[in-house]
Amino acid sequence: MSELNWSAFEDYVAAKMEEEQIPGLAIAISRGGSVIYEKGFGVRDVKTKEPVTPDTIIGVGSVTKSFTAMAIMKLAGEGKLSLNDPVVKYLPEFTLPGLKDPHSVKIIHLLTHTTGMPPMLRREELNQFDEHLSYISNEEVDLLGNPGEYFSYCNDTFLLLGAIIERLTGRLYRRYVTDSILEPLQMHRSTFNLEEVAKYKNVSVPYIKNSQTKSLEEVPWPRIGNYEVGGGLRSNVRDLLRYGQVFVGGGAGPNRFDVSTDSLSKMWQPVIQTKRNKYYGLALESVPNYSGVTLVGHSGGMWGVSAHIGFVPEKGIAAAVLMNVYGASADEIWLAAVNTVLGLPMEQKSAIEPNYEAASEELQKLAGTYTSAEGGYLRIYLEDGRPKADWEGEYFELRASDSHTLVTDKGGYSLRFFFKDEDNAWAVLAGYRMLIRI
Repeated sequence: MSELNWSAFEDYVAAKMEEEQIPGLAIAISRGGSVIYEKGFGVRDVKTKEPVTPDTIIGVGSVTKSFTAMAIMKLAGEGKLSLNDPVVKYLPEFTLPGLKDPHSVKIIHLLTHTTGMPPMLRREELNQFDEHLSYISNEEVDLLGNPGEYFSYCNDTFLLLGAIIERLTGRLYRRYVTDSILEPLQMHRSTFNLEEVAKYKNVSVPYIKNSQTKSLEEVPWPRIGNYEVGGGLRSNVRDLLRYGQVFVGGGAGPNRFDVSTDSLSKMWQPVIQTKRNKYYGLALESVPNYSGVTLVGHSGGMWGVSAHIGFVPEKGIAAAVLMNVYGASADEIWLAAVNTVLGLPMEQKSAIEPNYEAASEELQKLAGTYTSAEGGYLRIYLEDGRPKADWEGEYFELRASDSHTLVTDKGGYSLRFFFKDEDNAWAVLAGYRMLIRI
């Protein structure tokens, strides 16, 4: 596959699969447009023991968001829209609850999850964008702040990009993305259509982990309605490499794919800081200085899916990891693979939070229960003076890295707390979502 020694990486993957109960995963890596490593691990079906291969179709979850962003950049390159256009220019009925001026929300705010909307209750039964526009405008929600002020996932505002694509092109969102991105990149085993998924061979069974029984449970492919704009693509690592390679100059020829290099590079430029050394751009996250290079990527997770795709532009490296279980560390395996190619220690992390000795009164200001309408909760409490977390039923030891950031012992996830005028934190950015104190 390449001159690199992959045996240590494969041992790492095997250990991760056992630790996290991952039934199967696939990974593929390219450099300079050539595949240097690809492999399937484990099984796509626990019952039949059929193996995962690099062609196995698995969902990609929120990795879909970058495809939507690319479609928007294609339309921008054709002069059909500008990222700084108000959303109401294309969706006149758009508004947000409590928003004084709907014109203040721009397309770039949808792309970067900075509209000010917190996560909303998912309405997967909604299958028409006009239904979602009505749902958003009539929901009783307190905005996080002004457009551009705070970052927080809100799938319900992100999916409005699909509505803009449909209004501008007169075509279904999924057809436009298929015709303008998937087909030119020869991603022939990638689809938004579950009926097509059923017709393919070598398709994974989706699984979740039952936290009570500690066993895997088979689940059906979720039908997610309008949320397909942010999470509906099903693909495989070979197809995803074709996609990743266009960002680093090793993709399809210009006669087949007409999104400009300049437009693509804008997608990973930092727009808003999400962690100490991470920034969110246009549906891609970046770490600007990682041992002298830039890490770019995006994770995805939904029922039966854990995914991560990304690239290192300076080195022409692209890599994709797909798993057939929800809640597994696709991003960690992705980084271990990239580290292997870069010649770095395999378990080197993208960020190391510093140690900080927080005073008791500082920790008390962070304690409390935080949640969102989309679901999930995070409870921060002190035990013998030390911070701990109950994060959706999973318990973590915590340490402080500054006066408003706690870090989990497992995984090293940072929890960034926000203050306004009050003494106690009013919100916490946990993962990609802003959770509000109750």
